[in-house]
Amino acid sequence: MVFFPPSWVPQLPAIPDSITLEQFMSDERYGRKPLNASVNPYTCGLTGKTYTAQEAKQRTTFLSRAIAKHLGISPNEDTPWDKVVAVYAVNTIDYVPVSHAVHRLSGIVTPASAAYSAAELEHQLKSSGARALFTCAPLLENALKAADAAGLARDKIFILEVAGAKVDGFVTADDLVREGQKLPELEPLKWNKGQGARQPAYLCYSSGTSGLPKAVMISHVNVIANVLQVSTYESVARKKSKVDTQVTLGLLPFSHIYALVVVCHVGTYREMALSFSQTNVHCAPIIIALLRNQALISKYDVSSLRVLYSGAAPLGSETIDEVLKIWPHWRICQGYAGTSGSLVPGAAAKLIDFEGNEVTKYDTPGELYIQSPSVVLGYLNNEKANSETFVHHEDGRWIRTGDEVVMRLAPSGNEHLVIVDRIKELIKVKGHQVAPAELEAHLLTSPLVSDCAVIQVPDERAGEVPKAFVVKGSGAQGQSDEELAKNIAKYVEEHKARHKWLKGGVEFIDVIPKSPSGKILRRMLRDKEKEARRAQGAKL
Repeated sequence: MVFFPPSWVPQLPAIPDSITLEQFMSDERYGRKPLNASVNPYTCGLTGKTYTAQEAKQRTTFLSRAIAKHLGISPNEDTPWDKVVAVYAVNTIDYVPVSHAVHRLSGIVTPASAAYSAAELEHQLKSSGARALFTCAPLLENALKAADAAGLARDKIFILEVAGAKVDGFVTADDLVREGQKLPELEPLKWNKGQGARQPAYLCYSSGTSGLPKAVMISHVNVIANVLQVSTYESVARKKSKVDTQVTLGLLPFSHIYALVVVCHVGTYREMALSFSQTNVHCAPIIIALLRNQALISKYDVSSLRVLYSGAAPLGSETIDEVLKIWPHWRICQGYAGTSGSLVPGAAAKLIDFEGNEVTKYDTPGELYIQSPSVVLGYLNNEKANSETFVHHEDGRWIRTGDEVVMRLAPSGNEHLVIVDRIKELIKVKGHQVAPAELEAHLLTSPLVSDCAVIQVPDERAGEVPKAFVVKGSGAQGQSDEELAKNIAKYVEEHKARHKWLKGGVEFIDVIPKSPSGKILRRMLRDKEKEARRAQGAKL
């Protein structure tokens, strides 16, 4: 059974497939507001530096001319893979203009996490074949180590300026803009029909939760389609609310696909200006959890906040309720966790149960398969990952999300996707399936727990049982580790079914390992557990 968007959702408009993402975002012919009537898309909250929409477009033009000169490339020569540019930087207001400048040259941008070590960045530079690297002062030491190891010359390293941090001896983005002003115009791009659907705009790397990060090819059409899907879906709500312009906080790392698409492109296209201290916030659950700390938050002015969007990992309902008790005028929305709402226009979904059969009833769990023009091209040079992730059925190409979901009929009559958990992370206890996220959300309601993660550990009788890694909370003071572990286990036993009890134990840890987007890196905890068992001579 294939599920579709609700009938009230407008049809997706035609997706332009022969232009770059840069053209789509800056050209008024493709649905955006006129540049001279648009709010400033980027403002730095640290310095107050800002660009109008016209200035941002012009800056992109000048950057593309100078980049072309420094790299010896042009828009219509060589392949996109000869024009790969890496960006390894904290969030700056030139992050998107630089990316779009590379697109203007028919090149590919590969964003690298600012949390990467030199070795991790080296892997990305080598595997992507990057010709140049944009970085910033706080990351320069790692960037130079990685560039040297990858054979990238120093004159191919450029600096995105950060407030209060200067670098001598390297060309900056501002230098490139000044240089580009004096250079002749570039020749127009000559793209074939459908090239935007075939050519990558971004080469993004997975968070590396299992093995080395894998490169994901994201086409120009993938991002354009997602922008149109969200803006079309939300057009109904905007008409009702009569809200035309919003401002969002550029908090999430722009190297992550959540921020890169939703904040940097969806936000600016629908007239949500990007800044560093404003009314809407896209963030990971850990940020919202911090908002429960009134003593901390009272030191800052949060009066302008209106809506918080949590994504990348599940956010427990208990945390939402606690935050809303403190800040009742806020709205907290979940993105792809818990009840995720209805499908956007142009998307279709099906559920495949654990015997490989297509689910045909509501409230029946299965793995979520998605079909959409925003589904990525695939993994770079990794046929094994492609064959495991993308499947071809009689009705087209689908992506296996790896998420266990149910489709539920809401009181409104709309079909809603409800995310249960990651399939590979489910703990199988004597025929029962336990979702780590459910236990984590419950544990976080205890004052004994500041942060936590739950993994599966082997058990002779049950096959697998849950084990909790816990960062102690304020309520843990004065208790021994043994006493505290017993009380935490008891807290679960008093509220959860027997198969969800922490039979694998409770272990205290200083910090829960997480990706930059807030996802718990359970692999690291499983490796830690395996090492401890090996040391004890236990058989895994």
